[in-house]
Amino acid sequence: MLTDAACRNAHCPPDKPRARFADAGGLYLEVAANGSKRWFVKYRFGGKEKRLALGNYPTTSLKDARQGRDEARKTRELGVDPVQARQVQKATKTASAATTFEAVAREFHAAKAEGWSTVHAKQWLRCCEKDLFPWIGSLPLVDVTAPVLLSALRRVEARGATQLVRDLSEYAGQVFRYGIQTGKASTNPAADLKGAFKRHTVRHAAALLEPARVGDLLRAIDGYAGQPATRAALLLSALLFQRPGNLRTMEWAEVDLDAALWTIPALKMKRKLDGKLNGRPHFVPLAAQAVALLRDLHPLTGHGRFVFPSIRGDGRCMSENTIAGALLGMGFPREQMSAHGFRAMARTLIVERLPGVSPEVIEAQLAHGKSGPLGMAYDRAEFMEQRRSLMQAWADYLDQLKAGAKVIEFKAA
Repeated sequence: MLTDAACRNAHCPPDKPRARFADAGGLYLEVAANGSKRWFVKYRFGGKEKRLALGNYPTTSLKDARQGRDEARKTRELGVDPVQARQVQKATKTASAATTFEAVAREFHAAKAEGWSTVHAKQWLRCCEKDLFPWIGSLPLVDVTAPVLLSALRRVEARGATQLVRDLSEYAGQVFRYGIQTGKASTNPAADLKGAFKRHTVRHAAALLEPARVGDLLRAIDGYAGQPATRAALLLSALLFQRPGNLRTMEWAEVDLDAALWTIPALKMKRKLDGKLNGRPHFVPLAAQAVALLRDLHPLTGHGRFVFPSIRGDGRCMSENTIAGALLGMGFPREQMSAHGFRAMARTLIVERLPGVSPEVIEAQLAHGKSGPLGMAYDRAEFMEQRRSLMQAWADYLDQLKAGAKVIEFKAA
């Protein structure tokens, strides 16, 4: 019989590759020439001598090894080979791990991410990792029932993130549908949660929509005492009303001042991956005021890649918070005006105050995808002349508002 002291002091003679130290009932400690020690139990099954590994010493103590030996004997008395039972247990554990919610979700993500935009793929996985995996990730897919999923989503709803709850429910539904398709689930509990959540109230980006207040904003921008590039970005936000992300990542290589045109590559546009890879670029005609503004800015930032570089000089573009911070500093808090609000401001005032502008021309300038059977195949470039006229008329209208003139109010035809 072995003792703990005997196990600690056991060593392999230098002239042998290994040595065995017997305990009882077929249990022995095997010591290798390199000093490693492993427990084995020797037994006979089906007329053949076999052995079962029980772990390394001292991680597996003498007491634990004896318990493992006894369990192997009970398994053998039931007519089951302990080695085969171990293999089945390991395979079952592996299969179970492969069918947990997290494992199937990651498998689904890996299969689909290549066809998604980079932003959506990252957002999908990040949201799951933060709000689903910690609560249901380790559960087998078949054990995630509607109440279990609802409990996890209630945690998010309690934070007031009502839109995220709906997104996560949709993501979970995608995982379950994939699980059904691959034979790892038979039901989709996410579909049973319809109507279970608080109503989500859409909050549009804050925007100034009254001509007098827009005039106040333009005069504030005109007198902005901060960075010249920030002031230019504010003015171009009003003049061009493009998405804030496109504006702050504008590159000099995309701008043709002689042709008065800014060409935004398809990859930068807010589109599905197919539209980014195969779609046309978005063309933004530049009014005379925008061209003059960019010519004045070129000596300051034209030596670099971005029209609006980061003030840190790290080769990146302007921060997404710069415009919001500048608006706040000028007395326009977030609940009154936002970087994205320049788009709503232009959309509203063009319709209400400029005569005869076709809604299709406005939507094309906003880079809104055309609905209907043609979808993104719609050629926005066919309205280029109308859009050039629109952008110049809009820039002139803003000049009048900035000057405080009583601009005649028209209704779009």
